[in-house]
Amino acid sequence: MKAQSPDGIDSNLFDFLSHLEKERRLSNYTVRNYGQAIRDFCIWMKDKSRWDGEWENLSPTLLKRFLIDRQSTHSRRTIHNHFSALKTYSRYLQARKLIQKNPFAGIVLPKLDKPLPKFLTEKQMSQLLAGPMRLLENESLEPFLAWRDRLVLELLYGAGLRVSELAGLNYGGIEFKRGVARIRGKGNKERLCPLGKIAMLVLEKFKTEYSPAAGFDDPVLLGNRKHRIRVRQVQLIVKKYLALADLPLNLTPHKIRHSFATHLLNHGADLRLVQDLLGHASLSTTQVYTHVSMGRLKDAHRKAHPRA
Repeated sequence: MKAQSPDGIDSNLFDFLSHLEKERRLSNYTVRNYGQAIRDFCIWMKDKSRWDGEWENLSPTLLKRFLIDRQSTHSRRTIHNHFSALKTYSRYLQARKLIQKNPFAGIVLPKLDKPLPKFLTEKQMSQLLAGPMRLLENESLEPFLAWRDRLVLELLYGAGLRVSELAGLNYGGIEFKRGVARIRGKGNKERLCPLGKIAMLVLEKFKTEYSPAAGFDDPVLLGNRKHRIRVRQVQLIVKKYLALADLPLNLTPHKIRHSFATHLLNHGADLRLVQDLLGHASLSTTQVYTHVSMGRLKDAHRKAHPRA
């Protein structure tokens, strides 16, 4: 298979990205990152080697050279993500009989570090959640934005949503009587997320006062009064209230999801229940939070037990 077009970019890439978006229904963020990783790889191969453009002619030696080069400029996590994109693309070509073997199948990647997830304490979380009402009381923010921002924070923490899930949430996905939301997560998998009593009160007030005519397909959260909120806007909202609460600005919205999981486990929630709530495909992904909780348990034991 002649894998490259005249500009050095794989001529089958556009079909592959369309497949990810329309058939596998991956997020725009994931599709964009996969495309960029594959384009960067093709450009590197064109500039740094004598690769003839045949995907099957990517030798282990050539791929190791690429891997060594990446290790000098990228984190291990990024390298794993890039090679995941390349392996997935190779499997796609195999399935369509455009190549016979996956040249990436035997590549050994550097082991990933497993840092414990960062999270907010319950006190810090309360300070963060109080931010929008503080600004409203000080007349520093108009009511629509204050209640919109509070709803953003309450849903992120109350349901442990990913930012993309929050931005994509429609009123049709919410069961108001049961207090749950139907969320489409990674891989187009659907899960039920309880929203929590406080989040539901804020949501009902927000809808009544600012979106009374909203229908089934209308977004819950608006960037302004007309358009669906964007992921970047959510990130900026969180950063704004981190600053207001004098909390580290490098705590992303995803850290609120970490806090959601950690606080549940700290209060005795079952690990598999937390896995379902987070929408993790594998229990091993969720287990990282047990290390956080165990650390706090050990700390409490050390401080309180007479023989610790």
